[in-house]
Amino acid sequence: MPHIPQSPTTGVEVLSFEDALRTTNTAYDRGKWLYVPDFYSEYRYILGTRGAHPLIAVGINPSTAAPDALDNTLKSVERIALSNGYDSFVMFNVYAQRATDPDAMEKELNPILHRENMKAFSYVLSEALKSGHTPDIWAAWGTLILKRPYLAACVRDMLRLGEEKNARWFTAGARSKKGGHPHHPLYLKKDAPLDPFDAGAYLASL
Repeated sequence: MPHIPQSPTTGVEVLSFEDALRTTNTAYDRGKWLYVPDFYSEYRYILGTRGAHPLIAVGINPSTAAPDALDNTLKSVERIALSNGYDSFVMFNVYAQRATDPDAMEKELNPILHRENMKAFSYVLSEALKSGHTPDIWAAWGTLILKRPYLAACVRDMLRLGEEKNARWFTAGARSKKGGHPHHPLYLKKDAPLDPFDAGAYLASL
């Protein structure tokens, strides 16, 4: 079933990232999955597999995927991560509100949700560094970055956090002819290589 937001996220309880990270749902294998918060809700900070060398994929916003129930986008992300030499993947999103149809995303940014989402991004980057690897970020949002005016500003905050931790940015597949937007993970070959991406120059052109 698609996920249709029931209300703006200002109308739901939004756990801080720290509190969401401390939840203890035992319905899935916590040794395999990283899922924050670890229950299905109107938002999602992180979904991925645990490993020593993750590829951090960044989409626009989460849909219905959950541990042991990956959607086609997440299945593609996992295949491409493994084929490029990573042992795990983390799916992050520019904005944390769940909506199967990006057109259903809220019109205005919820600053609390964005703040906590950036804490989640910083955590993911720090965890990669702890394992001895430079954080590698796969920009995978497609032209959906244009769906809401606030999305580019969210990515700018992510770029700043990445610079603090010497992260490297990549894309997979051909970028759009108009705007040079990164390719969405769907419809990529399972062994699609990663290409270096100048995220700063890209954002300057938006």
